[in-house]
Amino acid sequence: MMGLFIYDSVKKEKVEFKPIKNNDVKVYVCGPTVYDDSHLGHARSAIAFDILHRTLKANNYNVTMTKNFTDIDDKIIKKMNDTNQSLEEITNHYINAYKNDMQTLNILDNTLEPKATQNLDVMIEMIENLIAKDIAYATSDGIYFDVSKDKEYGSLSKRASDENSQARVEANSEKRNSSDFALWKFEKENDVSFEASFGKGRPGWHIECSAMINKHLAYKNEEYQIDIHGGGADLLFPHHENEAAQTRCSSKVHLAKYWMHNGFVTINGEKMSKSLGNSFFLKDILKSYSGEVIRFYLLTAQYRTNFNFNEEDLIASKKRLDKFYRVKKRVYGLGKSAVNKELKENIMKALNDDLNTAKAISVIDEYINLSNEILDKEPKNKNIKKELVSSFEFINEVLGIGFNDAFKYFQFGISQENIEKIEQLILKRSEAKKNKDFETADKIREELSSLEISIMDTPTGTVWEKL
Repeated sequence: MMGLFIYDSVKKEKVEFKPIKNNDVKVYVCGPTVYDDSHLGHARSAIAFDILHRTLKANNYNVTMTKNFTDIDDKIIKKMNDTNQSLEEITNHYINAYKNDMQTLNILDNTLEPKATQNLDVMIEMIENLIAKDIAYATSDGIYFDVSKDKEYGSLSKRASDENSQARVEANSEKRNSSDFALWKFEKENDVSFEASFGKGRPGWHIECSAMINKHLAYKNEEYQIDIHGGGADLLFPHHENEAAQTRCSSKVHLAKYWMHNGFVTINGEKMSKSLGNSFFLKDILKSYSGEVIRFYLLTAQYRTNFNFNEEDLIASKKRLDKFYRVKKRVYGLGKSAVNKELKENIMKALNDDLNTAKAISVIDEYINLSNEILDKEPKNKNIKKELVSSFEFINEVLGIGFNDAFKYFQFGISQENIEKIEQLILKRSEAKKNKDFETADKIREELSSLEISIMDTPTGTVWEKL
């Protein structure tokens, strides 16, 4: 098998992935700030790094997958003041909602999920270290990082000044340099604050990740603390730039060996953002389409590209997935053999080339078409059928698609009440057939047909789907 190549955002080229130590891989992905429901941008990032997780595992690496939750932030405090709810009530609600959404998208479980509020000790320690070195300093509103003390500042994003975008965000005339950023924000009215040796307050956003990586993941006595740091393209500057600077200056080592970033999601050509009023919440789209359909659609483009989301393309993508499940129905209930060797090689070749899911899915399309042709010519060919069962399992393992029951997939959108009604009719039909009352059995089949329900009798029972 060829080696795994990934695009390193710092080198701006594809490089062969080589772990820091043995066969172990430590990955840290910036997670959500938990003050609202998940949107398509969250889904895109989660799916992109889930494919990285699955590809590393398929290459026999031992993966420690870490995603944090930012559970203290200006937006969370605003929500507290607007709703009169506690920090824990708000953040626990949205963490649980996020986890449910991730489950719906078939995202593998993370190894670690640290919360900012549970790691304040290491953040305070890191800030104390930077103050002692005169890399951090106090102003009337907080503790700031002096970017002029880091000779490598800007090396990550190549955007150290970025037209003073950071300065605009954190305007403070007491700062030594316009690009200096807050490590700690001193207590204000209606704020959430924690005790620290340098003053009561709360952490800035950037310090969280550096501190949590140092505490939970960092290799000791190595040039880099972790193998891969990931997140959305919007995090490269200033967030990741600032993280890297904090770690370099406090520990004298580099934060990550490789940096990976997924592209934006746009809706009909506009970058998705709340300010544009087009932030597409997952919970809304999941009312009309299953999580697997969303996942499949987002996988049709390689993770680094910007993704233009529109319903027309989503429907076309769903038809490709429907075709996959129609073949899965043709091998329903059968045993396994071996995965198709060529399919496996070609999928892994695509994924090992910087997680090229678009190519991997086109490989699957070809395999489905060919399998359909063979089954049409040789409907009793058990070898191809058993190979398909195994191949579907492999596809689920590496791409996280095809995991649903072949018939239940086509039941999406039917209410629980109607599902119960359909299953009662199927039970009555089975009883009628058992009693050799074929007239009643045929009438029930006709009734189901009028409800646009197709049934199929199998050795393990009757299965059904919505036409």
